[in-house]
Amino acid sequence: MSHTVTAELVANVLKIEVAVGAQVKAADPVVVLESMKMEIPVLAEVDGVVAEVVATAGDVVTEGDPLVVIDEA
Repeated sequence: MSHTVTAELVANVLKIEVAVGAQVKAADPVVVLESMKMEIPVLAEVDGVVAEVVATAGDVVTEGDPLVVIDEA
C-alpha cells in the first residue's frame, strides 16, 4: 500500500531530502518547505520505501499537493 505525503500549506519547495528507493521511517524529514522566510520540514508519516518524488526544488505548492509517495513497509 502506498502513502502520499502532501503539503500542509502554500510554500516553496526548498529542498528534497530523499530519493526514489530510499528507506524512510515515520518522522524522517522528506522535504523542506519555505514559507514567510521560515524553513518547515515535512516528515514521513509511515515507514517504507520512497516510490516517487513528485515535487522538485523551486516548486510552489499549495495545501494538499503531493510531495512524495512512500510504499509502506
